[in-house]
Amino acid sequence: METRRRATGRPRAFDVDEALDRALLVFWEQGYEGASLANLTEAMGISTASMYATLGNKEQLFRKALQRYDEGPSAYVVAALAEPTALRVATALLAGSIRTTTCPEQPHGCLGVQAALATGEAGREIRALLVDWRNKGHERIRDRFQRAVDEGDLPPDANPALLARYVHTLQAGIAVQAASGVSAEELQELADASLRAWPF
Repeated sequence: METRRRATGRPRAFDVDEALDRALLVFWEQGYEGASLANLTEAMGISTASMYATLGNKEQLFRKALQRYDEGPSAYVVAALAEPTALRVATALLAGSIRTTTCPEQPHGCLGVQAALATGEAGREIRALLVDWRNKGHERIRDRFQRAVDEGDLPPDANPALLARYVHTLQAGIAVQAASGVSAEELQELADASLRAWPF
């Protein structure tokens, strides 16, 4: 295992990137509220004191894990938004959702959906964080569809916000269904059927 060094030159006993990857999997599988400090520190192979000293408290750790999720499993969104037409954007977003939420090497479902479930008062900040995270995702899709209207790819009477909400809702639904064990093949059939009338 790679050894990182502190500014003082003393070695750190664990790899921060690897620890964050492991914490991400715990949050993804168990949700924010379900992931205990014991679960997290055991998965990361560090003590609670080391976690607090290097990665912060549970909320701060989750924020770092969510950023890691954006840069890793959810990175398909950036490529999807760069597709040349609105239909191809929507198709790529749904296909990316299916790949990410049904991958056998990682927990099924979406971190942004799973982690928000059953968050009580103690998880209020995380619930707000995830609402903001999902809203920003919707806004990115809406802006891309607005560009499609401006460029003539979508008809002038198309509603970019409604189309974005439709695709974003389908993504969330795919995540929930994937977490329930629905296969990638069945979800792809659903995605294909949902886009047959595009745009509406």
